[in-house]
Amino acid sequence: MSTTGTLGPHLPYLRRYARALTGSQASGDAYVRASLEAILAGNAELMKNIPPRIALYRLFHTLWSTTARDFPEASIGTESSIAEQRMQALRPGDREAILLTSVEGFSVQEVAIILSWPQSEVESAIAAASRAIDRDLSSRVMIIEDEMIIALDLENLVVELGHAVIGIATTREEAVSMARREKPELVLADIQLADGSSGVDAAREILDNTHVPVIFITAFPECLLTGERPEPTYLVQKPFSRDTLKATIGQALFFNKPMIAAKVAAGRSGPEALAADQSR
Repeated sequence: MSTTGTLGPHLPYLRRYARALTGSQASGDAYVRASLEAILAGNAELMKNIPPRIALYRLFHTLWSTTARDFPEASIGTESSIAEQRMQALRPGDREAILLTSVEGFSVQEVAIILSWPQSEVESAIAAASRAIDRDLSSRVMIIEDEMIIALDLENLVVELGHAVIGIATTREEAVSMARREKPELVLADIQLADGSSGVDAAREILDNTHVPVIFITAFPECLLTGERPEPTYLVQKPFSRDTLKATIGQALFFNKPMIAAKVAAGRSGPEALAADQSR
């Protein structure tokens, strides 16, 4: 099979990765194009005895590591997604390691080959990136739940994850009032509340005044998954698995919580911003 035929299926994924790594599709595509041109011109060879996809990413990183200074880092603008902004705020090496594993699905051993790093260094970079993301995700959480045992269980889990619980509401009216007063950054909401009111209605009223991710935790998911109206992005069924809820909280905050705006407004982003944060 030709080189183009061998590498073709992997190019869309490499473009996706290059965009996340560099901060823009244009810059990412420039690196992908340069890598392919180097192969076709005979100026670079894919590493033999490893799968083509790993060899392609390895060659891409060889070019990236030697010429990154020729392509200025993309500025973080309003057109970038929250996830992209969050990735750009990581140190470059940590960003590479966590993107290759969490987004591209490579194993630690494969990432070590791609980056030409020892496996221990890859593991350290992934751990550092995870700590940085966890720190930036620390949020003010409001719980809407009328069963106090469940509410306290949720509170304990949220605190274990490093977040602060600003209050527990048991009715729609209490939830809306608390949200206006306390400004939560994440809401965990049951559907059926103590006075017969609806957690869904409470969430809708809260979202009329602020943009905040809402995770519905309910024993009646069929009440929401009707296909007749906009359905919630985040839904966890009772009785809930703590691991499932942890993962859902992380996903909701990672893709929704704005944490870059203040840094950008102050003229800081990327490694410098992270270093400044770590020095506090």
